[in-house]
Formats: sequence, structure tokens, C-alpha cells
Amino acid sequence: MRTHSCASRRLVGLAVVAVLGAGPLTGCAEDPAEPPVGVATGGGTSSGGGDGGDGNGGTTLTVGVFGAFGLKEAGLYDEYMKLNKDVVVKQTSIERNENYYPQLLTHLGSGSGLADIQAVEVNNIAEITATQAGRLVDLGRTEGVRKDSFLPWKWSQATTADGKTVGLGTDIGPGAICYRRDLFAKAGLPTDRTAVGRLWAGDWRKYLAVGMRFKARAPEGTVFVDSAAGVMAAITGGSEKRFYDADGKVVYKTNPAVRQAWDTAAEFAREGLTGRLQQFTPAWDQGFANATFATVSCPAWMLGYIQDKAGAAGKGKWDVAAAPRPSNWGGSFLTVPAAGGNKAAAARLVAWLTAPEQQAKLFERRGSFPSASAAYDLPAVSGARHAYFGNAPMGRIFAGAAEGVPVQIVGPKDLIIAQNLADVGMLQVDQKGRSSKQGWDAAVKAIDNALDR
Repeated sequence: MRTHSCASRRLVGLAVVAVLGAGPLTGCAEDPAEPPVGVATGGGTSSGGGDGGDGNGGTTLTVGVFGAFGLKEAGLYDEYMKLNKDVVVKQTSIERNENYYPQLLTHLGSGSGLADIQAVEVNNIAEITATQAGRLVDLGRTEGVRKDSFLPWKWSQATTADGKTVGLGTDIGPGAICYRRDLFAKAGLPTDRTAVGRLWAGDWRKYLAVGMRFKARAPEGTVFVDSAAGVMAAITGGSEKRFYDADGKVVYKTNPAVRQAWDTAAEFAREGLTGRLQQFTPAWDQGFANATFATVSCPAWMLGYIQDKAGAAGKGKWDVAAAPRPSNWGGSFLTVPAAGGNKAAAARLVAWLTAPEQQAKLFERRGSFPSASAAYDLPAVSGARHAYFGNAPMGRIFAGAAEGVPVQIVGPKDLIIAQNLADVGMLQVDQKGRSSKQGWDAAVKAIDNALDR
């Protein structure tokens, strides 16, 4: 699963509003001078000090997040404060997770400088669960929290071996394939999303075979898929075991699932089916604008990104079909530090924010796909369609993908391994014409060096 410093931090929070079309879309910005992880701008207190009062006898709860997390933007804090007149909710956000997360670890270690609630990105949740569980509240014991409301694989990601649940899931990134209807038509392929999904149903090798069909009649200047690394991320995102085994041992080198994903993605490159692009770069963005590739592996949050980059010219030309196999890319959690002075109140707020009803509202208003499967039958999700993508029933498509994702082993250095496989290894194969073995060896060397540090 490849993540990008901008994309992974909360593209879900920048995604399109599910029913009405695009909400505000913003790009990455440099961080301003960074406040402590849990100190909200404009006042309030952090967990580590004070009684959390708001000066009027009430309780101030601080929430530390990264990027445009979506909860504030969707109006959920305001709604909670209307329901709880004695509570004031204040949020601070650090733009980039790679700056936010080290600060969070430092403050958890010292027990100070923390917000009452701290967000954690999915690529960090394994490390948090394995090394910081003693410093976090067991949210599974909070009144109103129901394990069966959440997808089993999402719940398990933040639960220790002895059953302590240190984080409740906010959103996920179930995968589909976004494709250009106009380019498919010119290449003599079906354009109906159900028929397109049948072309590759059940097997990523079938996706490769469709790519070969597209190549044979491709419109001039176009290729089948944006990048080999994107294909690899989608395939590994659906594997139960990827980079670690159940005992926490790094196994990516010998795991057949990873090698099969690598080999398939490398074949896309070798057959000339890719645009040789690195995702989340200006050249990739330009590829959307110029319609130079026909498909892209597409988590729910990427719909807003595509709409932003392809612009008005792409409306009705892009569509969404089920991926060959279910996978996930992205998502986050909310945790409550045990050092806080408002643990019970903070846990109640987390329970409310992650309840199915609020997750459905977040999806409707911000496009963040719910990790609470109990939300999937709510009208805001089940009836959601996307006008830009041919009125695609995005609620049904992504719910189906989410429910098919296996319980996945997530290791503490997943992000390092994934980034080096993609940006060191597969990029050499895709852009520089290196052999599959040369790319793999380069990735392994980089990963070994990174894990040894």
C-alpha cells in the first residue's frame, strides 16, 4: 500500500461530497510554525495540564489531528456542543502527518502536551497499538461503543492481543477502479460499469489482460493505467498478510502475496501499459487533466482528487467500477491519552464522533467513507451517487469493497516498506526500464537500510 505525505494524511477529508458533488478541495501546503500536538489555537487546555475547564464551569475538550481531518469541517463538533451545552470542543491541526506523528510519540512518552483526543493515521496504528497501549484509554469499554458496528478488520487494527481497543476508526479507503468511459469506447471495450467490472472480476491478472486489449486499440497518446506502483498498492491492499506476519516478523521478502503483486505490477510496466508516472506529483496531476491514462486504482477518497485534477472536462467521462478484488488504502483512528484530565468526557466524544450516524454524516458532507459498517444501510450511504462519475452508486460500490477486505496484519513499519517498494523499486522498473529483479533488489536494499536505523 503506497501512501504519499500529502495523500495519506487526509485525502479522505478533501474528498468530494458524496451526493451533491465536490466540496472544497485544497492542495498540500507547508506547515506553519507548529503548535504542540494537543494545544488548540485560540485557547483551551491540553490533557496534560489544568482541569480542562472553559472558564464557565464547563469542560473544554481538545482534539489534535493532521491535515483537513473533516470532523470540524463537517460541523460535527458544533453539533456535539449543541447537544452538550457544558462542553466546548477545540481542534488543532498540523498539516502533514510526518510532522504530527513524531510529536505525538514524544508527547505520549512524556505524558504532557497532549490533546484530550489524538488522531492516528492507519499506517501508524500498528506501532501505536503495540508500543503505546498502556498510555491510551480502552475505548472498547466506553458506553455506547459497539464492536459489531465496525468492520471487523478495522476494529482489529487498533486492538491489542489481550483485547484492549486503543482507537476507534473514523474512515477507510475501500478500493475500486476509476476508468475513462470515452477511452474505453474508443478502444472497443465495454463502458457500462457493471460490464467493466465483470471484465476483471476476481483476478488482478484479468485487469492486466484488459490492459493488453486496450493497448491493441488505444487512442493515440493514451495508456491503460497511470503507474505500476498504483497497481501494486491496490493488490497488496487486499492481502491478509503483506509485510509482517502475525508474530510481528518482517516477511515481505518471502511472502508470495507481495511477490505476486510485485510481479504483476512489473508486468504492467514491461508491457508498456503504464504512463510511467509517480503518483501525487505534478506530472500525475497533468495526466488526469490531459486524459492520458484510462484507469487508476481508486480508493473512495480519490474521487475528489480526480474531480479536482481532471476538472470540468472530465465530468461524465470518468466512471467507477468494482476492483478485481477488494482492498483498502487509507483511514484513521481517534484515541484518548490516559494522561488526560478529561478521559471520560473525551471517550464519550470519540464514541459519538465514530458512531454510525455521525460517520454517515461525515461521508455525506466530506466524502470520508465510514469504517462503521452499520452506517452502510443508512440512506446517506446506501443511496449516495456521484454526478461527476456518471451518477455512479458510490455508496454501494465502496461498501461492497469494504465488506470484502480481509482482516489485515499491519506492522509498525508498513509505511517505510510500502514507500520503498513503490518509490525506490517499482519506479525504477516503470520509469527507468530496469528489470523486475533489479528493481526488487534496489527496494530490498533501501528497506533493509531504513529498518536498521
